[in-house]
Amino acid sequence: MKILAVSDKVASELYVPEMHKRLAEVDLIISSGDLPWYYLEYLVTVLRAPLFYVIGNHGLEVRQDENGRIIYPGGCVNLDGRVVRVKNLLLAGLEGSRRYNDRPFFQYTEEEMMWKVIRLMPRLFWNRLRYGKYIDVLVTHAPPYGIHDGTDLCHMGFKAFLKFIEKFRPRYLIHGHQHIYRPDTPWRTRYRDTIIINAYGYKVLELR
Repeated sequence: MKILAVSDKVASELYVPEMHKRLAEVDLIISSGDLPWYYLEYLVTVLRAPLFYVIGNHGLEVRQDENGRIIYPGGCVNLDGRVVRVKNLLLAGLEGSRRYNDRPFFQYTEEEMMWKVIRLMPRLFWNRLRYGKYIDVLVTHAPPYGIHDGTDLCHMGFKAFLKFIEKFRPRYLIHGHQHIYRPDTPWRTRYRDTIIINAYGYKVLELR
């Protein structure tokens, strides 16, 4: 399965018609957060592939109408706190980053994120019984603790994600949040049986 993974940066290359031809066979689009709603709507419209996303700590994916109602990206599916099956691929999502200021949304303490993981567990165990596996891909905004993360509180990863990997053994964890500015910065790392991918900008992945 060919997946376009995006996060944190609007990639001007994806607006070029030649790129549309290159990505014509994309089966699935995954956004790991902090991308504006109009960009997600553009991708799902042009590539005509299902798009699943989690919201980043800046909440760029949502907007308010004139009546103050929250509007989410059209044609896209918010994956936070959900487990879904798409073309035989089992996906789960966890939004946000570590709590680093007093904003009320899209930031979590380590304990709060662990509770979000726990709330996923009934469906994960059901997957194990039904499909013989817990999960294929965990989509997050923040990275796991100690892998692709930063040292400041905002960019520090979650230990809850390490525990998730150790227990449920996803094939992939796709995250964003940590920007990549140097070509030698690692963006693909294996931990236990899981390949961890920083989707900053965009990555085209072949999942087998």
